Order: sequence, then C-alpha cells, then structure tokens
Amino acid sequence: MERRKSFEVIRQSKTNRFADLILRVYSLLFLPFRFLIYWIGYLLIPVFNFVLTPKNLVTIAICFSAVVSNTASEMGYVVLVPLAAVIFHSMGRHPLAGLACAFACVSGGYSANLLIGTIDPLLAGLTQEAANLIDPNYEVHAAVNYYFMFISTFLITILGSFVTLKIVEPKLGKFDESMAMEDLSKDVSMDPLSDKEVRALKWTGVSVLLMFGLLAMTIIPENGVLRNPETGEMLNSPFLRGIVTFIFICFLIPGFVYGRLTGSMKNDRDVIKGMAGAMSTLGLYIVIVFFAAQFVAYFGWSNLGQIFAVKGAQFLQDMGMTGPIIFVGFIFISGSVNLMLGSASAQWAVTAPIFVPMLMLVGYSPEVIQAAYRIGDSVTNIITPMMSYFGLILAFANKYDKDLGIGTIISMMLPYSIFFLIGWILLFYFWVFGLGMPVGPEAPTYYIVGP
Repeated sequence: MERRKSFEVIRQSKTNRFADLILRVYSLLFLPFRFLIYWIGYLLIPVFNFVLTPKNLVTIAICFSAVVSNTASEMGYVVLVPLAAVIFHSMGRHPLAGLACAFACVSGGYSANLLIGTIDPLLAGLTQEAANLIDPNYEVHAAVNYYFMFISTFLITILGSFVTLKIVEPKLGKFDESMAMEDLSKDVSMDPLSDKEVRALKWTGVSVLLMFGLLAMTIIPENGVLRNPETGEMLNSPFLRGIVTFIFICFLIPGFVYGRLTGSMKNDRDVIKGMAGAMSTLGLYIVIVFFAAQFVAYFGWSNLGQIFAVKGAQFLQDMGMTGPIIFVGFIFISGSVNLMLGSASAQWAVTAPIFVPMLMLVGYSPEVIQAAYRIGDSVTNIITPMMSYFGLILAFANKYDKDLGIGTIISMMLPYSIFFLIGWILLFYFWVFGLGMPVGPEAPTYYIVGP
C-alpha cells in the first residue's frame, strides 16, 4: 500500500498545483499597463515642484508614494526609486538620499499599503494551503491583513522620513557632481509635461474615478452584487475571491487610456506585444514554481508538516513559549531566511507548511501568523543582495556614484532596516495584543484547536 502511494505521488508530480503561479501570471500581464505608474510619477512632478520647501514635506511625500506604489506589484522599483533621486538632485540635495528613501519604503514597506496589492492573494493562497494541513476547511482570503497593512503605511512613512532626514542624508553630506557617471544637468531640469501628457493625465484620472465609482456601487451596498450572496458580508465574497482579477482590470483600463492618448499603445497588437514581453520573463520563475509545488505536495503527502507542527508546538509548550513573545523569534527567523531567499512567495512556500501549522497548534490564527511573517520578510528586503531588484537599485545608484558597491548600499540601508524592524514589532504587539484589534476583516487573533 505504501509503495502504491509512493508511485501515485510521483505520478501526480506533473499536476501538483501551486497557488502562487496563476496569481503571478496575472501580475505580469498588467506590467504593459505600467503607464498608470508613470502617470502617478508624472502627476507627482508638479506636486513636488510646488512644495520644494520645506524639504521635510517632500521627503514625506516620497516615502508615502513609495509605500503605496507596491499596489502595482513591483513597479515602484522601476519608476519611483530613480524619480526620487532626480527630485532630490533637483532640490540641491544628495540624490542617493532620495534613492535610499524611496527604496526603503518601496521594498521595506512591501507589506504596508492603503489598498490590496498583488502580493496579498499570493501569500493568502500559500497560508491557506499550510493551514489546511491542520484544518482542511480553513479559508484565508486576500484581505486578512488589510487593517494592519493600512495602519503600517503611516508607520513606514514616518520612520522612512525620520531615518532619511536625521541619519542617512546628514551622513551622505553634500553631493559631489564629479562622482557621477554621466552628465546630470538633464535631471535637474525636470522638463514640464507636454500638452499631450496633460490631456492623457486628465482622461486617465476620469477613467480611474469612473472605474472605482462603479466598483464601489457593487461592494458598498448591503445587496451589492460582489458581496457574499448568502450573508451580505465581504467575507468569502466574489470581490475578495477575485481580487487579483479586479486589480488587473484596475490597471488595464487606466493604463490603456493613458497609453492610447500618449501614443504608447496604438492598437491591440501593441497590447499583445507588451503582454508577451512581460510573460517572457517568467521562465526562471516557472522553474522555481515547479520545485516549490513538488516540495509542498511531498510535504503534505509525507505528513512531515504535521509532524514538525506537533513536535514544534509541543516543544514550545514545554519551554513555556506559547505567549505573544513567540512572534519576536518568528519575525527574526523570517527576516534571516529572507536574506538568503529574496522572494516573499517562494520563501513563504517553503516556511509556511512548517510555521503556520506549528503556531496554529499553539493557538494563533493563520492570519496573525502571516502578518508577523510579512514584517520579517519586508524589513530585510533592503539589505539583501538576493532581492531580485537589488542589482537594478545598484545600477541606479552608480549613476550618481561610479565607485559605489554592494557594501555601501547595504550600509546606507541598514538604519532603515533596524528602525522598521523595531517600529513594526512594537506596532504589531500594540495593535494585536495591546488594543486587541484584528489584523484584517474577519481575521481572528487566536485559533481554537479542535478536540
């Protein structure tokens, strides 16, 4: 019988599913519509020109914009990080301070936002698969960490601004133009928008308002068509279950409007070509997903997840480590693993089947466990060369300092990592255990283990 099961699990290796894959495909498909992010960037230019003083306000605006940019997957790295360096340079400030500020809040604040992003359903799917090892009927929806994400947006904005103004920028000192790799005079000019771009901005804004107005009509009323038809609540509603599709549409429509009006997208062939180009980057990821899917499947088949969970939970109970303090160690472990495995979803695919069941047996819900994981994963993103965009950030930085290397980037970003870690842990404990607030809608803090 055991031999037959062994052959069966091998036979199913080609059909083992991985929750992250289809969601990642969706996020890649809207990359051609990143014109919406450029639209946001262009929209910020006149704002920054209007509020060039005081510098504190500009720093706060950049930090806030960088945090919320991760709604659009990882386009904040491509647009806002170099844009922040240009803005700082145009103000006579050190461009690397602007780059560090934006990088810290885009990457270090990856788990803070005012809106649901593409990473939320990715992690929720993996959390649910891990939770099902203990409770096969447990469901984790995409918005389970929304309340904590929302309040964290302001924490990261404040901490990012403070570290930039009080630590990083004073340490960098005055910018030496001779260290730049190229002529920076064009950066300083910050050319105004053309009439075509202004017109595109206006109509893109109109499309955004119409789209969100229509969406609000379907989810705000108690009888909204995208609410749960049985309970009238948002939990298990078509909206939350299909959040990735709605995010895709929210980028597709305004992005196409902007691209069409500026001439970047002239016809359907340009759209298909852009999507195909984005999908061409998926090769390495598919290789990783194949082995991650096998790992998760074999982990479940072998019952190692339950064994580790039961033994680990028993060990924690024997040590008396069942209180909230356990999350400090878990956050540090998550941050340490992230130094070696930069992808949030890939790391969670490996660690969730171990830690989610283990901490569930101790008495904590998968939603709270996921929120704690996201803290550890985010705060070390900015100091690990294993992060997929680290090389791109280094290239941006070399534009302003041709001798700058990986070590300099890490030392410049380390203060952000330390402040984010301490501040986020304090907020986590204050929010969850001090105030007793849920981390998201219909997200309990504790899990009651069945008989």
